[in-house]
Amino acid sequence: MSRGSQGHEFYITLFSPEGRLYQVEYAFKAVKTSGLTSIGVKGTDTVCLITEKRVPDKLIDEKSVTNLFNVSEKIGALTTGIPSDARALVTRMRYEAGEFRLKNGYYCPVDVLSKRMADLAQTNTQYYQMRSYGVETILCQYDDELGPLLYKLDPSGHYSGYKATASGVKEQEAINYLEKQIKKKADLNYDETIMLAIQTLQNVISQDFKPTDIEVGIVTKQDKKFHKLTNEQVDHYLNLIANRD
Repeated sequence: MSRGSQGHEFYITLFSPEGRLYQVEYAFKAVKTSGLTSIGVKGTDTVCLITEKRVPDKLIDEKSVTNLFNVSEKIGALTTGIPSDARALVTRMRYEAGEFRLKNGYYCPVDVLSKRMADLAQTNTQYYQMRSYGVETILCQYDDELGPLLYKLDPSGHYSGYKATASGVKEQEAINYLEKQIKKKADLNYDETIMLAIQTLQNVISQDFKPTDIEVGIVTKQDKKFHKLTNEQVDHYLNLIANRD
């Protein structure tokens, strides 16, 4: 088959004979091949984001490696996929959130930001000069009116709100585990939300973590600013889970 007849594999705006956009599918595949698994869990007054922390080179300063970002003071983002794409996407989200606050005088709600970024992601599938980011993003916020909010965006421009979600190489296994646990108990308090997120990641990765192996970010009703847990705090919850088991 000639290169010309395979144009749908190289151009973002060309559909294949089966009606597929291969470049979008490649972006989804980039999320899986990152080798990471990320999880978000929403409780009654808390949202917890967790992912593995892997430093690719021993000479790299581990403090400079992260997948958890502050989009604004109140919105947290957890990215899974190509690191360079993730940073570019976070930069754009910060710009959009900043513009919203400048125009409206209050912080951008996470549902508004999710819709805006999903629209931009979908636009990238329509113009040949842009490609879809190889990143899935989980966003969280505690809203004064709506309470805890958890959203996930994908490279195709689809977004939804979730009680709990996952992305990455073990996404389906994590979702299956979360569905069972949420069915047993949906109204999770602060500690239960964090412990469920950690337990889910431990379950699908099949290993016990050290505090430096994972990153945990939270936003709560008491402290609406998104922040990461310290290694000491993470170690506390790892001990609680080990003792309970």
